[in-house]
Amino acid sequence: MAVLSSPLVLLQSVPPVTRAFTGLTIVSSALYAYLCWKGWETEVAHYMTIVPGSAFYAPWTLLTSAFVEPNIFEFIASIIFVPPSLKYLERLWGSVETLKFIVVSIVASNIIAFGFNWIEFIATRNADLFLYGMRYHGQMALQIAILVAFTQLIPEHQVQFLGVIKARVKSLPMAYLTLSTVLCFIGLQCPWIIIQFGWFVGWIYLRFYKKNPNESVGGVDSYGDRSETFSLISWFPPFMHYPLTLLGNFVYSLATRFHLIPIAGPDVEVGAYSQVPGTARAEAERRRAMALKALDQRVANNSSPVGSSSTNSPPAPVRSPPTTNLARSDSTGAPPAALSAGRSLDRTKSGSESDEAGKAKSDIR
Repeated sequence: MAVLSSPLVLLQSVPPVTRAFTGLTIVSSALYAYLCWKGWETEVAHYMTIVPGSAFYAPWTLLTSAFVEPNIFEFIASIIFVPPSLKYLERLWGSVETLKFIVVSIVASNIIAFGFNWIEFIATRNADLFLYGMRYHGQMALQIAILVAFTQLIPEHQVQFLGVIKARVKSLPMAYLTLSTVLCFIGLQCPWIIIQFGWFVGWIYLRFYKKNPNESVGGVDSYGDRSETFSLISWFPPFMHYPLTLLGNFVYSLATRFHLIPIAGPDVEVGAYSQVPGTARAEAERRRAMALKALDQRVANNSSPVGSSSTNSPPAPVRSPPTTNLARSDSTGAPPAALSAGRSLDRTKSGSESDEAGKAKSDIR
């Protein structure tokens, strides 16, 4: 009985969005393969995949085309990579945010691809190629969007392929993007160009629009990840940082002016493409780093050897009586040498304390 119930228990352990997405992928791909085997490939392509020339009459394909993997190798790759990744994200983000991420990554990327093909048709007037000769399908846009999400969450995690190739997670999106660029240049635009759009859409959504339910600043919900390590220029080599910063500042100012970007919180610098951390998570990381630095400096000062300081400085004067006693002895006619020694000792102690306070303050800054 335990053996028979184990597949059911395994299925129930999968979060609902991941379970539904995987089931739709299997069913849609199997149905598409069966209809093509029956000889209805041309007709079914217009209703299950994105054909730019007929997508006006089948707008649902902007979403449902992602569930169709006509190639067996693409199907295996999607089943191996996407469901486990969505399971990880859904347990971390929740079902609602994961569903939003899936829909935005797929639909927005397909809309861009649809518009891009129509621009190519207007420029070349080649309808057979750009309107009816290309069929967008599959989960390539979602795959690279997931890689972008992993770069945000676990950038330094190391993965291994076939026991030979090792790479860090943060290097995978640009490797996939480079593969897409090369294949597009040799003439395989469809469906590989969808990777370009999926990367950009995934980054835009995670950077500005994804709601962070567990992070709030001053009681206001935060959106996106404005941290410096997730900025646009962090994806490109240094020689491209300056022009990309200028372009990013310009686009960000326009988007802010037209209220296209949600407010991330009161700590975000308004009106600039913030390279400074602005979300609650980034602000907490910055403050924690400052506190750790100040704590390390204090520990270093307290643990400095006594012998080294005694060799470099004159011997400390003998501890003098309290100030009240000195004043009393002075008023009764005691010699003023003890009073002057006590005052000089107080000035020395206050000066050393102010020096230590100033040093600690400069370290925090």
